[in-house]
Amino acid sequence: MNALPTSPAYSAFLAGAWTQTGRTFEVHSPAMGETIAIVADCGLDEARRAAVAAHAAFLQWRARTPWDRAPILQRWGALILQHEVRLAHGIAREMGKPVTEAKGEIRYSAALAGDFAEEAKRVFGELVPSQFADKRLLVTKRPVGPVLAITPWNFPALMIMRKAAAALAAGCTVIVKPAEQSPLTALELAQLWEEAGGPPGTLQVLPTSDPAPLAAALLDDVTVRKLTFTGSTEVGILLNRHAAATLKHVSLELGGHAPYLVFGDADVAQAARDVAASKFRNAGQTCICTNRVYVQRGIADAFEAELARVTAALRVGDPLQDVTQIGPLVDAAGLRKVEAHVADALAHGAHVLTGGRALGGLFYEPTVLSGVTDDMLIMREETFGPVAPVLRFDDEAEAIARANDTPFGLAAYVWTRDVGRVFRVSEALEYGIIGVNDPIPSTAQAPFGGTKASGLGREQGKWGLEAYLETKFTSVRLA
Repeated sequence: MNALPTSPAYSAFLAGAWTQTGRTFEVHSPAMGETIAIVADCGLDEARRAAVAAHAAFLQWRARTPWDRAPILQRWGALILQHEVRLAHGIAREMGKPVTEAKGEIRYSAALAGDFAEEAKRVFGELVPSQFADKRLLVTKRPVGPVLAITPWNFPALMIMRKAAAALAAGCTVIVKPAEQSPLTALELAQLWEEAGGPPGTLQVLPTSDPAPLAAALLDDVTVRKLTFTGSTEVGILLNRHAAATLKHVSLELGGHAPYLVFGDADVAQAARDVAASKFRNAGQTCICTNRVYVQRGIADAFEAELARVTAALRVGDPLQDVTQIGPLVDAAGLRKVEAHVADALAHGAHVLTGGRALGGLFYEPTVLSGVTDDMLIMREETFGPVAPVLRFDDEAEAIARANDTPFGLAAYVWTRDVGRVFRVSEALEYGIIGVNDPIPSTAQAPFGGTKASGLGREQGKWGLEAYLETKFTSVRLA
């Protein structure tokens, strides 16, 4: 591999070439605060060039069969796995995820490349019966065209692979606009795509410190035929409006406000461990981590005590150390939001069972709050930090109603040993992903996405591939 992984200066990956733009911005470690890289800063000119390159490459890439595209994707996945340790350390440095979690993200990302390589071979057409003896009616699937993928910082490899691997497998080309906090992993993945044999222009990465103008230029371009975005609901709505002007296909994976319903028949110790596993992964900075914990009143005291014990034992520290379980918040704005949510809860009658303190820098102590009520700020907004608010409920109907009382519908969780309740509750919850006695339900071959204000469409598996295909009908009249 070339000098990219160890160089302090990173180029954009534009039209198959590593390109400097004459402008740069710095990438900082949230754990230590130091500058870890200087990255090419892309603007309108690079956006326009990328769109031209993506369209030209698309005309060639779509003509290749899935059996031509699949081996490249498989090599890409193999290379990602081969460089697991280096990529995981890069993630830990640029956005603060504990390195052990980052390794899991890399393995998941590699699995997506392999899974979509196989799904591409199963894009089947149909022969529709005709009422005319001399006609044959064919239905086929074709790639939608060049794709703009706008990805967040919290899973800098996984969020790209969910989009790019699916699009490339379908025959689309992809322009990735990574988050300004974590562009380095995106550039590393582009380098591995190039090494795997990915043709020039099929995958491009445009880091930028000012994403709005760059995204607007690509959304205005009629040759870019799809937008896929993961991020906040507010930004997703704005992008969706902009994309409508050129009638682009749109996939949106937006905010969450996940409830965890712990019923009275739960194994209290296991349920507490599961809630902690969901809540505190990536310091609470995941879109599907639980944000609200509802516990049936009869076991609430025991559950709160056990959750506090488990939470207090979590190790906070340097994300590059294997023993670390909680790293920093990604930036000062994230830390301020956590502090504001805890302060508001305490001011309105909640109390701290464990944690509740900033630890210096961007670190915040894993926290459990008791006595939380539905009118507190932490119950109205997604915290995106290591704070678990616990509330109490009396019966199944109340739990379902309170869990559904939100504009969001990405993920929800249930802990029960009652088989009937499993089906009643999971069917009644208005969410795209349900984890029953499972705090980490997401997997490469299953659909990922939400309802209501949590987005449009699904990623992963055959559902994720279909998002990059459109249906084509051909009527053939026999001579």
